[in-house]
Amino acid sequence: MRKILSYLLFMCIAYTASALHILIPMDNAQKNHLKAYGIAYWTLKRDVEIKWLLNYRGGSFLMEHYKAIEEECVIRGVSYEVIADSRANAILAEIANPEVNMDAIKLEKAPKVAVYSPKSAQPWDDAVTLVLTYAEIPYDVLYDDEIIAGKLHLYDWLHLHHEDFTGQYGRFWANYKNTAWYQQQVKEFEELAARLGFSKVSQLKLAVAQKIRDFVAGGGFLFAMCSATDSYDIALSAEGVDICESMFDGDPAEPNYNSKLNFTKTFAFHNYTLETNPMVYEFSNIDATPIHSRTPQQNDLFVLFEFSAKWDPVPSMLCQNHEQIIKGFMGQTTAFNKQFVKPNVLIMGENKALNSARYIHGDYGKGTWTFYGGHDPEDYQHLVGDPPTDLNLHPNSPGYRLILNNILFPAARKIKQKT
Repeated sequence: MRKILSYLLFMCIAYTASALHILIPMDNAQKNHLKAYGIAYWTLKRDVEIKWLLNYRGGSFLMEHYKAIEEECVIRGVSYEVIADSRANAILAEIANPEVNMDAIKLEKAPKVAVYSPKSAQPWDDAVTLVLTYAEIPYDVLYDDEIIAGKLHLYDWLHLHHEDFTGQYGRFWANYKNTAWYQQQVKEFEELAARLGFSKVSQLKLAVAQKIRDFVAGGGFLFAMCSATDSYDIALSAEGVDICESMFDGDPAEPNYNSKLNFTKTFAFHNYTLETNPMVYEFSNIDATPIHSRTPQQNDLFVLFEFSAKWDPVPSMLCQNHEQIIKGFMGQTTAFNKQFVKPNVLIMGENKALNSARYIHGDYGKGTWTFYGGHDPEDYQHLVGDPPTDLNLHPNSPGYRLILNNILFPAARKIKQKT
């Protein structure tokens, strides 16, 4: 009832000016790209359809003109243009031309968004929650309790916090074992695992990873960054294998565990080797951080691929941007060595010189997943304890735009069926 009343109020205070549309440009004319996604989400929540104009002026948004939408753009500082119906039709006709690499995709329903993150404070921030908050896109926080309880089905889209799904506490032991935050995290995770009926944290994290796998298989949309990417696949491949040394779970890892990994269970990676020295920060040789750390920052870039908007709408949506060359940024998992990326995985952004993939995508069952390497697109080397990025200073961040493309992608549900 509250939603119906909200919608009726919106329609009452809004008017449709005869034969007018609102165009929200997403090229360099846009003053605030990140908040523009928030306007799109806000509009969808009010049951107003949006056309996402793929490859037209950086992936612009087109919708019928309502006064309330225009006022919201003004409040949030988002650039927009009020155009006549004839101009909107001309744009759509231009996009429909089979000779141009553009398309118009209908966005019909705002996805319900969840972020996987612990309830306690962490000594690092999360780029996704930062940009969702800045763009004013609502989300719920879920963690192991909710996922084990089977609540994922209530959501369309899930982001994985910078989590370690292997049960090794982020492999922070060597550098941070004596810090209060690390010791508190271990205590909380062990208590949580015991309360949920697991004898080890690694067993709990595997069960969570499998619940997330089933969520995707059933049609969910998964997005992960930094260490939640490779550690997720590693956990799935190590089902039934103890890969944790005694400082992590109280007993030694089993011998020759690298030979016992099952790569058929993973989403993105195969043929990798796990790092057996617990003093080393990386989980495996999937992680391209070592080669990126030896590369001058000015050369640490990645290039977005251009896909056919009419024939490959999914990667086209995920790669909409006003820049094609994006600044790189470090993380616990910075990027992915391409030789360990499965051949059926779609690479959407890469550093060819370093043979690393930064932005990858794939299908699993009825759903999809996207992995994005690195920690913070506007903080090149974000360290534990550093303050969060102020996105008021980066309203046009092309790196953060890739995150928000993934938020809107589920609104075009028919795309999954079309492909």
